[in-house]
Amino acid sequence: MQIKTGYLPFGDYRTYYRIVGEPSKKPPLVLLHGGPGSTHNYFEVLDEFANQDHRQLIMYDQLGCGQSSIPDNTPEIYRPETWVQQLVSLRQQLGLQQIHLLGQSWGGMLAIIYLCDYQPNGIHSMILASTLSSSKLWGAEQHRLIKFLPPEEQAAIAKAERTGNYQAADYLQANRHYMQLHSADEANLNSPECLRRPKQVGTVSYEVAWGPNEYTPNGNLKNYDYTQKLQRVTTPTLITSGTNDLCTPLVAKTMADNLPHASWHLFNGTRHMSFVERTSAYEHLLQSWLNQHD
Repeated sequence: MQIKTGYLPFGDYRTYYRIVGEPSKKPPLVLLHGGPGSTHNYFEVLDEFANQDHRQLIMYDQLGCGQSSIPDNTPEIYRPETWVQQLVSLRQQLGLQQIHLLGQSWGGMLAIIYLCDYQPNGIHSMILASTLSSSKLWGAEQHRLIKFLPPEEQAAIAKAERTGNYQAADYLQANRHYMQLHSADEANLNSPECLRRPKQVGTVSYEVAWGPNEYTPNGNLKNYDYTQKLQRVTTPTLITSGTNDLCTPLVAKTMADNLPHASWHLFNGTRHMSFVERTSAYEHLLQSWLNQHD
C-alpha cells in the first residue's frame, strides 16, 4: 500500500499530511479529525479501505496537535476560521479540486462550517460522523446522559462545573467512566497500533475552542449553532452515529431533519468512533455511499 507523508506551509506554520493509496479517477476522501486536538491517528484504521475502494484517503493534523505546528503561545489562533483556512490551503496545495469530505465529532462541525459559510466547490458528498449542529443541544444531551451515572459521579461532575475545578480525583474518575461509556476505551494492548501510538494531543486547542470536557462547552465554540443553516447544504450528506454515542440519536436526528439531502445510519452498540468499533461494517457503508455519489 502506498503511503505518502509530508508537510505543507500554512502561513507561519506547517501542516502534516498523510495520503493513503494510489491516485485514481475516483475523488479522494478527505478526513477531518475531532477534538479540536485529537490528531489524525485513529483514521489509520481505514487505511485498507484505500485499496478496497481504489480511492485515496487524505488525512492531516489540524493546527494545534499531532505533527502539525502547535502554537500554544498564541491560543487566540485556535478558532474555526483558522482551521477552515488550513483546510482550504491543504486543498489548494494538494490539488484536491474534487473530493468527498468526512468529519468526525469536531471535524464534522468544521465540515458544516466550511460548507455553510464558504460554499466550496467540488464537494461530491459529505459524511458527518458522530458530530453536531448545536453546542447547546450537545451540552443538554450530555447532561441527560450524566443522569445515568452513579450518584457520586454525578455529584463530582456537578461540583467541578460549579467550582471550575476540573482536577479533583473524584471528577477525573467520573469523567473517565463517562467517556468510556460514550466515547471509547482507553488504548490497551489489544487496540490497533494507531491508537496505541503516542501522540501530541492538542489540550490547549481543545480547551480554548471547546472547553474542559464534552459536557461543558464554554470555549469559543459555545455559541456554535448551525441547525437552521443546514438548509443551505445541497451536498448529499451521510450521517453516522452509534446508539451509545456522545452524539445521541436526538443530536443526529436534528441534523438529518434539517439537511435537505441527508441519510442517517445508526450503528447498534457503538460509541463515538463507529469506524473503529465496527471498521468492516463502516467501510462497507462508506464504499456504497461514496460510489453512489462519485
